[in-house]
Order: sequence, then C-alpha cells, then structure tokens
Amino acid sequence: MKLWEDRIVRDGKVREGNVLKVDSFLNHQMDVKLFRQLAAEFKRLYSDKEINKILTIEASGIGIACATAEEFGCPVIFAKKTKTKNIAGDVYTCKVESFTHSTVYDVIVAKEFLGPEDKVLIIDDFLANGAALMGLIKIVNDAGATLVGAGIAIEKAFQPGGELIRSKGVRVESLARIKSMSENGGIEFC
Repeated sequence: MKLWEDRIVRDGKVREGNVLKVDSFLNHQMDVKLFRQLAAEFKRLYSDKEINKILTIEASGIGIACATAEEFGCPVIFAKKTKTKNIAGDVYTCKVESFTHSTVYDVIVAKEFLGPEDKVLIIDDFLANGAALMGLIKIVNDAGATLVGAGIAIEKAFQPGGELIRSKGVRVESLARIKSMSENGGIEFC
C-alpha cells in the first residue's frame, strides 16, 4: 500500500536494534483518518471472508482494530496483558514475549467474548518475530473459533515471524513489508 509505505518513510524513525519508531502516527499519537484507510484496505483484502470478530492485543493495535471492525460491522476484542477485577469468570490465556519491551506477558481474553461460532480476523500493528500473533492464534484455537487470517500494518519481513506464521497455513496480509532498515540506510520495502 503505497500511501502507507510513504508515510512510514516520511515520519518513521529507525533506531538501533531493529526498532522502527512510528509513534507520531501509529502507536502513541494516532492518525485516525489514516487508520480508516488502512481498515478499508483490510476490508478489501478480506472481503471474500465472513468475519464477526476482530481480535488484537493491547495496546498499539487497538486503534487500527477499531477502524477495521467498523468496516466489517463487528466488535473488537483486545487481549489484555494483565487480569483486572472487571474480568470475571473464565479466560483464555497464553504467554507472549514482546519484542519492543523485552517482556513476557500473560495475555488474556474473557471466554464470554470468544467461542466456536466466531470467525476471527486478527489485526495488529507490527509483525516481527511472531510471538504476539502466535499467542492470539492460540487463543482463537483454544476458543474453538475459526481463524480467518491476520491483518498486519507493518511486517518486518527480515525477521522470522511472517514466514513462521505463513508456514502454519495462516493467511497473513501485511500492508507494508519491510525488507531492510537501518539508521543510515533508511527503509527498503519488499
């Protein structure tokens, strides 16, 4: 998606350790108009599929997931990284390692919101090593729901996550696939 790649190049900042800072428009300050355009592209890509739930993980994927859910006319579930008092009852859970935060989280979704009747599209901001996506896939499978696929805003194609997920037969549609990036060399897309 050229518009999206142009925005990443213009406003993204490559930092040491394969970190791409996109906090001015994606995961701190959010460009909601742009999110609507990304959501419309996910709708186009998955228009042949029946989807009744969007699943994402706390926190940076929530904005894009909400815009995408609006396109599909369905609710968003976001997997929480901590259990709170207002999540009562049974939950699906898995451990997810965050590339950005170098932390392992216990991710949870209340069982009342996800079940065998659901057809789920996972939406997330980044795909790098694939840990978050694998965790969300596990939750979908544990719920007995149908995984339709995953929509990713930015995939770091030079890291193993995308290949790992696709090798398991999961449809992954990434709006920008980064082939390489460096502080001095900029960003090259696939």
